[in-house]
Amino acid sequence: MKIAILGCRGIPNNYGGFEQLAEYLSQGLLRYGHEVYVYAIHTHAYQKKTYNGVHILHKYDPEGKIGTAGQFIYDLNCILDSRKRNFDIILQLGYNSNSIWHWLLPKKAITMTNMDGLEWKRDKYGSNTKKFLQYAEKLAVFHSDFRIADGWGIQRHIKDKFGMDSHYIAYGAHVFENPNAKMVEEQGLKPYQYDIIVARLEPENNAAMMIEGFSKTNVDRKLVVIGNHETKHGEYLKNKFKDERILFFGKVFDINLLNNLRYHSNVYLHGHTVGGTPPSLIEAMASSTLICAHDNVFNRDVLLDKAYYFKDAEDVSKALTTANKPKEYEKVTFNVEKVRNEYNWEKIIDEYESYMRACYEKVHSLSKTKATTR
Repeated sequence: MKIAILGCRGIPNNYGGFEQLAEYLSQGLLRYGHEVYVYAIHTHAYQKKTYNGVHILHKYDPEGKIGTAGQFIYDLNCILDSRKRNFDIILQLGYNSNSIWHWLLPKKAITMTNMDGLEWKRDKYGSNTKKFLQYAEKLAVFHSDFRIADGWGIQRHIKDKFGMDSHYIAYGAHVFENPNAKMVEEQGLKPYQYDIIVARLEPENNAAMMIEGFSKTNVDRKLVVIGNHETKHGEYLKNKFKDERILFFGKVFDINLLNNLRYHSNVYLHGHTVGGTPPSLIEAMASSTLICAHDNVFNRDVLLDKAYYFKDAEDVSKALTTANKPKEYEKVTFNVEKVRNEYNWEKIIDEYESYMRACYEKVHSLSKTKATTR
């Protein structure tokens, strides 16, 4: 099949979860013999026309000049280009800024949409933006030929709210196998003598709640906060919490260093509330972390009872006072094995390919049936 992936900034991944999915999935589909194209912003650091055999289609994205509105223009440019390519399948990653252009998608291509999380619940958005995102979600649900949910909670949401079915395929990760304590020591840290947060520092990710919970403890560990803190919310956090134990590391792009920071932490704090299968959570599990997660259906669907949970800063404080990774390795090893068995990239790629093939055969068998009955 000739397959296109839209809705990300491009590959190789320099950005986040959807870009990571696009990178692994595109190369996996290539191994099955498919012809694969990934759309990318024109300013992407990688400017070649192919990446490990995957075709890269760079399209103009003015987001750097005009802000978020530029995403709509970028998605429009990608969709208009897709009309010229004779794709069999178009996989859209998310729906925020592309679903309004659904009527421009090529009619002959099968459209599949990964429905992402409940974006309209994010605290950073105003009421008008939230209303638009709910509208965009509705457009994506009803104007996609097939829907993919990357979490059981998202699948239930689509069924309960819209009465529509979706196919569950989780996010993937590679189990981290080669820890090196020297790497964290070079950062001025001691193994298991710090807790860690890895997240976009946004209100709905509960960084303030987690940091406050840590600040209420008397533990002699550090708290390492990884994420861009040069934002309005990041500045708020730095100004509010002056505890010398709290270290704002900023972004960490070296994946080996990031994996080691997670692996050698005492507790990994995960505050996400609006995702499906949060990539950062699966990657934390794959890095052998002891997890303390926000108590919501998305996190419980993944972690079951193999984690600490919190609803407020007091819960965080109690968990951090109690949790001791070396003594609680049963939770850690359970989650690592879960990644091996359920969330490994090879399995995820197989599930995408199998579902794409089934959808293609379903649509074309229906077309043949209609043709023969005329």
